[in-house]
Amino acid sequence: MSAPRRYELTDFEWSIIAPLLPNKPRGVPRADDRKVLNGIYWRLRTGSPWADIPERYGPPTTCSNRFRRWAKIGVWDRIFEAVSRAYDGDLQMIDSSSIRVHQHGGNVKKGGHTPARSVPRPPLGTTLEPSGMGRSRGGLTTKIHALVDANGLPVALKLTEGQAHDGVSASDMLETLSEGQILLADRAYDSDRLRNALRERGVFANVRPMKSRKRRLPFSSWLYRQRNLVERFFSKLKHYRAVATRYEKHAANFLAAVKLAAARIWMRFMSR
Repeated sequence: MSAPRRYELTDFEWSIIAPLLPNKPRGVPRADDRKVLNGIYWRLRTGSPWADIPERYGPPTTCSNRFRRWAKIGVWDRIFEAVSRAYDGDLQMIDSSSIRVHQHGGNVKKGGHTPARSVPRPPLGTTLEPSGMGRSRGGLTTKIHALVDANGLPVALKLTEGQAHDGVSASDMLETLSEGQILLADRAYDSDRLRNALRERGVFANVRPMKSRKRRLPFSSWLYRQRNLVERFFSKLKHYRAVATRYEKHAANFLAAVKLAAARIWMRFMSR
């Protein structure tokens, strides 16, 4: 087989994804899955409108409809969960990054979102608010929250409005941490509530304390240096221009795009 074009799935990546896709044994055969996925990844990497997807990937409407339909039934969630099961749990770190919402993504009509009853229950560490957008100093923004492992690979991902507090948003993203493990986080996560929750799990919270704290808390500056791995993850994630700027109107679709990009980062690491 010839070498894949830029942004297309390698044979190794396809061997991981193919078994996780829905089976359709009866009815009209659907368009070639690998070709459509290559079209979806092309758009995800370039940030181009769906209508600009090259002809070699088939009709743009097929790619966009497949992306949204499979986001709705949780296919992209399953792919991300499958590849991220290999995470290294001894050391984990958490952080967030603000994403500017493009004007085309911010014009959601009031009440014009997908009804909650039609959206499947989200997996651990995700959120499916109708828009997930909020006002902050940067304008209309969305926050991506990520928990990554000792290799800087994502374990859990979540969206919130841009003005959401990091420490509060982290409360439902720590299920993968267990006794004897370590969490690294910056001052935004320094709260007694979070520290107590981690202590109950037997997890060491190596969180940089707020300057206003009167009581000295255990903190390893040497361990804290490893936290740059989560920042590197966000840097890799934003190579995908449809993630670096939010074009999607609905949080469920944007989170699906984030997870597809994150799954690709995992697969690239596995193929080394």
